[in-house]
Amino acid sequence: MKPMSAFTSLGLPNTRGRAPLLVGLAIDSFGGGCAGPLLLLFFVRVADIPLGTAGLVLTLATLFSIAVPAAVGVAIDRVGARNLVVGAQFAQGLAFTGFFFGRSLWLLFLCALVTMCGQRAFWSAIFSLLSDVADEGDRDRWFGLGGMMQAGGWGLGALVAGVLLAAGGTTPFLIAMAVNAVTFYLAGLLLLRLRISHHKWAARESGPAPLLRKDKPFLVLIGANTLLALCTMLFGTGLPVYVAEALPVAKWWVGVLLAAVSVVLGTGQTLVVRHTEKRRRTNVLIVAGVTWAVWGVLMASLLHVPTALVVPGLILATAVFAFADVLHAATSNALAAAVAPTVGHGKYLSYWQYSFTFASVLVPGFFAQLFEIRHEFPWLGMSALALLAVATIFTLDRVLPHSTTQRR
Repeated sequence: MKPMSAFTSLGLPNTRGRAPLLVGLAIDSFGGGCAGPLLLLFFVRVADIPLGTAGLVLTLATLFSIAVPAAVGVAIDRVGARNLVVGAQFAQGLAFTGFFFGRSLWLLFLCALVTMCGQRAFWSAIFSLLSDVADEGDRDRWFGLGGMMQAGGWGLGALVAGVLLAAGGTTPFLIAMAVNAVTFYLAGLLLLRLRISHHKWAARESGPAPLLRKDKPFLVLIGANTLLALCTMLFGTGLPVYVAEALPVAKWWVGVLLAAVSVVLGTGQTLVVRHTEKRRRTNVLIVAGVTWAVWGVLMASLLHVPTALVVPGLILATAVFAFADVLHAATSNALAAAVAPTVGHGKYLSYWQYSFTFASVLVPGFFAQLFEIRHEFPWLGMSALALLAVATIFTLDRVLPHSTTQRR
């Protein structure tokens, strides 16, 4: 038997000639990790905008960007995924240049709107780009490796953000905005060096694209993934509030636990793909959903255990969350890419991003409203939604073609 190469054993794809993409993803995420956590505080401390107004500005910018995935779906198979990703990078670079120089509310709103639209366009096209560069049979591994590069870059950027925040004054916020702008420009320039043949796009246009609104299994899959995306987003949204307002533990545990999850995502996705290659993608997502349901129960139970057990319980719950998160991150987008038809493939993947878009809009209100009633309710509600997603995916598994749900 031929010995397994180191790349194969680690679940890594063939990366020859794709270095600009990998480096670009890492650089882009580093800048996002550096500036993203400080953006709201930038509005307050540098632009002197009240916190409530700043939050409203960012929320409105997010809502106005909801139409972007649909626009990307119309253009992606004609323009090409790489060109859309490059355009999104340069647009966000311009937006953060505007943050660096701008102080008026309307200018900052415009920059926030361009930023959110650029983010939506990036996430609506990046998985089509990863599909385009992947060799036959390597797509799942490319999704895993791309996620690892992004998680690693974001984690390093978040560490820099912590250092800048500790420095005090307004200068660190300006440094973060400038760093993010530069990294967007660098990532865009690197991706311009990536050479992709247009024949894949042409093949997708060789017939009439199916009407997405009539593809009920795919639409139901988007709905199920919205529930799973709520799980992954609830951790970052709810953990800081839960620790600060409800649990008798030091607040610095928030940073430690968030960093730990980033490490898992930054190192484990290709290994997950490697060890689940013979498993059906739907089954992997079912395991992730059940694990998230357990995580929600563990988080809710922290209010009812002795104080000495709260920190160990929080660590255990975070480990359970991280396991589910890495399973979902390495599998969900690969399943969507496999289910999407050849004709209109990019359109399907751009609409797939609506599951994450809807989740990002819903999660703040979902957590805040339930947390106000009882502190356990967001976690128990999330467990119920995770099980609903599991039941939905289990049902879809009987409908979707076997070749799309099986990795190999």
